[in-house]
Order: sequence, then structure tokens, then C-alpha cells
Amino acid sequence: MWPEEFAARYRALGYWRGETFNDLLAASARRYGDRIAVVGGDVRVSYAELAVRAERLAAGLHTLGIRHGDRVVVQLPNVVEFFDVIFALFRIGALPVFALPAHRAAEIGYFCGHTEAVAFVTTDVHEGFDYRGLAAAAGDATVIVAGDPGGHTALADLYADPVDLPPGPAADDLAFLQLSGGSTGLPKLIPRTHDDYLYSVRASAEICELDTDSVYLCALPVAHNFPLSSPGVLGVLYAGGRIVLAPRPDPATAFELIDREGVTITAVVPPLALLWLDAAARPGRTTDLSSLRVLQVGGAKLADEVARRVTPTLGCHLQQVFGMAEGLVNYTRFGDPDDIVLHTQGRPISPDDEIRVVDDDDVEVPAGEVGHLLTRGPYTIRGYWRAEEHNATAFTPDGFYRTGDLVRIVDGGYLVVTGRAKDQINRGGEKIAAEEVENHILAHPGVHDVAVVAVPDAYLGERTYAFVVPRPEADPLTAPLIRGFVRQRGLAAYKIPDKVEFVDEFPVTGVGKVSRKDLRAALRTRLAGPTAPVAGPTASVAGPTASVAGPTAPVAGPTAPVAGPTASVAGPTAPKEG
Repeated sequence: MWPEEFAARYRALGYWRGETFNDLLAASARRYGDRIAVVGGDVRVSYAELAVRAERLAAGLHTLGIRHGDRVVVQLPNVVEFFDVIFALFRIGALPVFALPAHRAAEIGYFCGHTEAVAFVTTDVHEGFDYRGLAAAAGDATVIVAGDPGGHTALADLYADPVDLPPGPAADDLAFLQLSGGSTGLPKLIPRTHDDYLYSVRASAEICELDTDSVYLCALPVAHNFPLSSPGVLGVLYAGGRIVLAPRPDPATAFELIDREGVTITAVVPPLALLWLDAAARPGRTTDLSSLRVLQVGGAKLADEVARRVTPTLGCHLQQVFGMAEGLVNYTRFGDPDDIVLHTQGRPISPDDEIRVVDDDDVEVPAGEVGHLLTRGPYTIRGYWRAEEHNATAFTPDGFYRTGDLVRIVDGGYLVVTGRAKDQINRGGEKIAAEEVENHILAHPGVHDVAVVAVPDAYLGERTYAFVVPRPEADPLTAPLIRGFVRQRGLAAYKIPDKVEFVDEFPVTGVGKVSRKDLRAALRTRLAGPTAPVAGPTASVAGPTASVAGPTAPVAGPTAPVAGPTASVAGPTAPKEG
């Protein structure tokens, strides 16, 4: 929690207003009444109806024995019931623990065990996967199922008359636990209060100019921080707009919803942006995307070459978003010049977002130079939940969060993200930013996507290894062709990839970001085997293949490969969010 002097400052400045999520929903129900709040398939729920549904479900959950402070793991796809559940838990003062649809038994077991969850809320069958099979992983937690309960407690049976409900939580109480986007081990849990998170939601909605005419397409998994609050579905509920839930984020599904519902704003991660851009540029498209005014891209760094394609292809504004579930969120603004929108990841929400850019010894670097991003502020946590040992290294003694990002600050306080500290390649003492090399390779017209990682080398320490997803309609690519192309672009010789490998798809995290962790793991596995990896146009990453993992895609774990340009797409790929 924040030291009292900081908390007092944030309250005095009006960031923390003493409001809870219950207050948010009640106020929106009063203001917007019969206006539609959420659309999911054929279900359309008004603001007034949502408030009633949440109150009735809160009564049922309370009767079931769920109390203030109890933890409840929530794993739901993009369905209307998600809002019933979280606002019902907020009403009781219980804490949702947000799991993603891509999580499986290992993660659910960890979340339920680590948080001592009293309940686990999930769905029945979604995108071919039976989530009821995860019940065993929930331990002693009561299993509640949206849909056919299959022997568990049916969510639909819990709605009851809201009598004898206790008072709701205080604004400085914990509201929920989110999952960290860390690259090692199981996710850490991020504690967010009503006051701090609602400040981020309100400020984001205002920066993104949401109002009652806003129609937000939630294409990414709704429980992820980016589509939840940046400004996301909660920002839309604050502003009185309409949320449209996409069961999956592939271009065919998303474009049809944009056309049908008149969507004005949506948020995607870079691999999904690439799929949408390619689909939108193909001749013969019948869907009308003219209502779309803003495409937000976040969750990971958007390459400059891709950023340039957004407005010409989709006819809407690009808004870059860089943030993290731990707190800090940055946006480009709608009045920013093209150079800022295309080449930076925005500036912070709050005047009281404190930013430090430091070297490996925590000494601040000169202005404009690259360093490690540290931050603290009115909506950035001061520690992970029940993780004292990890907190000792993840936070400075004076409360700054070590984000793990490498950035530089340009005029106006805008941040340019150059990569993750773990993505920096040390080749014989020369430091190489993976993102820089990726951006040059992406400029090749035959390249759909690329990820550059480090491979161990006995002589240099590390060498660069570029995984390239070609465009299916392009002329065949070769490793010498790619290396020659980046050399012609003037890239320093030591930055030219040592190895180039062509693959159909990338492994991704549960919300759709390219998983360099899995790429590194695949390389380590192969290097430990009897043969070393061989670069060439027919090589592929060892490991399973699947369609893009996303909010609805069946996967075997928290990560799965992103479908390449020739594969079918069942979901997105995710955010850092974000």
C-alpha cells in the first residue's frame, strides 16, 4: 500500500475520490438508464439492467458464503456474465482474481491455491474446450459455471432477491488481483484498490475522449488490463458508451461487428494489428469499417513500419498505448503530430506519474539516452500480493517499480520503448536492441512479422537469431536475402542477424503478445539436442503449432503459437499493457 504521505497527496489532488466500483455502476445506471451498456452475441443489457443483475448475483453469492475479502478466481471468455460476476463480487467486497481463458490446470491450480480462493467461476464449453474439466485444479473452491454446470453450481441459479446484503467495501480496500506479465515463473498477483484503479479508468476515458456515442469493441480477453481499463470496458461504462464483446478477435469476426454495431474504438496487440491490416487491405472486403475512429495498439511495442500502415489502411487514428497491469499507462494524444504518434509510445496519464530512466547501477542516464524505466505514482502498486522476497528486487527502497522496460524520453515527456531488458542481446560486448533489428526486417515487403532473440554462443556470449514469418503471397525469402536487405538499410554489421529462420507462426502469451520466452526455450531445447539449429527457408520452430491463442482459442497452456498469415485464426495473440 502507499505510504500515508503519498495517499494524502493523491487524495488532496483529486486523483483518489473515495469512490468504489459499486459507486461507478450505480452512478452510470442513474445517468444512462435504458442505454445499452453491453452487447454479447444476441444479448443486449442496459445500464439499469446491469446494475440489477449484479445486485441479484451479489445476493446469491453472499448466500453461498462468499464474504468481504474472500478471493474468487474468475475465468470467463468475452461474455455478458463477466460483468455480472465482477460487479457482484465488488458489491460484496470479495476480490476477483482475473484468469485468462488460455490458462489451464497448472495456472488455475496455482491461482486458487496461492490466493486460498473460496470459489472458481468459469464457463462450460468455449471454442472446443471444456472448462469444467479444470474443476479438479480448483481444490476446495466452489466451482461456479456460466452455462451447463455439469454437476457444479450453475451461475444462472444464483441470482436472488438482494435482501440483507452487507455494506459494500471502502474505496481504499483491495478491489481485485490481476496477473503480472512477467517473463519468468508463474505470474505474480497485482493488488489494485478501488481508488487507484478508478483514477486510471477515469483519466484514460478522458484522454481517449470517450462519451455516450462511443462504441468499444472488446476483441482481446476482457479480463486483461489493456481492454479492461485503458480505457477499456470500464472506461466505457464510466462514460456511458456501449461495449461490444467479440467472441474471437480474427478479422472476419471483428470486422463484421465493427460494421454491424458502428464500433468507434477498439484495442489490439501488434500481431493482431498485422492480421487486421493485411485483411483490410485485401480486395473484395465487404464489411464497412468507416465508423472506426481509433485503433489502439498496445501490450507490446508496435514497430514503426507497422504504425505507418494503420491510418492509410483502416482510415482511423492510431493511438499507441504503453502500460502495465502494475500501474503506469502512457498514451499518444489525438492532437499529437504524426512523428509522435508513429515513433513513440505516448506519455503518462498523470502529472504525478514519476519517471526515472537509469543505468544498471540505478544512476539516472542523460536526457534522451536509453535506460531502465522506473516509476511510481497514484495508480502504480508498491508491491505484489504476498511476494515479499520478489518485492525486494522488483521495487526500489523508495517505492519505484522496476518495470523491466528499456526506454528513452524525448521532448514533451514521451517515451520511446526500445525493448525489454531481457530482450537486449549482448553480442561480444556490443548491446543490440531486438526491436531495432526487427523494425528493419519488417520493412521488407515480403515479411509479415519477425521476432529477434538471443542464442548462446561460446565465443561471443550471445548471437542474434531472427525468426521471420513470410507473407504467403510474396516471393520466397532466403536468409541471405534478409541479411542483405538489412545491410543495405545501413544497419551496423554487428546488428545483422547471425541466423535467420523462417516459420509459419510464433508462440504467444495468453492475450496475444509474441512470447520470446518460448522462442528462447525452443532454441535452448534444440541446442541441447544432437543437432544444432540450421537457418534456412524451410526450417521451423520446434514445438506445437496452433491457431492464434486468444480469449476463445483452445490451447494447452498459457501460451500458444500465433497463427501466421496462412493459418486460420481462432483468437488474438498480448499487454505488455498493459
